[in-house]
Amino acid sequence: MPVPILGYILGAIVGYLLGSIPTGFLVAKSKGVDIRTIGSGNIGATNVFRALGTPAGVLVLLADAFKGWAAVALVARLIADWSYPAAGPQAREWFRIISGLAAILGHNYTCWLHFKGGKGIATSAGVLIALVPWALLIILGIWIIVFALTRYVSLASLAASAALPFATWITGCSSTLIIITAAMAVLAIFKHKSNIQRLLQGTENRIGGKRNEHASEAPKQTS
Repeated sequence: MPVPILGYILGAIVGYLLGSIPTGFLVAKSKGVDIRTIGSGNIGATNVFRALGTPAGVLVLLADAFKGWAAVALVARLIADWSYPAAGPQAREWFRIISGLAAILGHNYTCWLHFKGGKGIATSAGVLIALVPWALLIILGIWIIVFALTRYVSLASLAASAALPFATWITGCSSTLIIITAAMAVLAIFKHKSNIQRLLQGTENRIGGKRNEHASEAPKQTS
């Protein structure tokens, strides 16, 4: 049975374009704000939440997660049905993986903002809902516990990311998905490199705590 290369490429392109929609930037722009010039400069839900309040932050969080879910659950299926209707379970799994990873990369490196985007946590969560829902539940529990103890969104996200491949493994997923989720974890941790530096320096901001002025100087990056 031929490998559906054309379908994989199309899934990657459509998944990337879906993920590249800069939700946080657009929501902030609709309120007359360039989110890249506020706080951390990140276009993700956490910075929107801090800058524009809970309703805007929740909207961005849900929209970013939807992008990831839709890339796997809708885009991959439609393209597989169109380009390779005889695809077996393994080929269809790869359609889902490729479209999902492309959506995360689109969010992290959006072509609409000079390839500078968010950190991909919400979009990754959307992908995981469609790919490995039980593993997502485990790391969501870890995220909640770490955040409740520390009030650091970044530290909670780092802990959840590090646990992801292990959660995928213990929930009985395929070796392919374990490897893919490990790659997703590495990307998420890499995108948090500035947060890691601030955590080590003690200048990272906590949710609900006094804002650290040193950590919120003019935003230096949007990734």
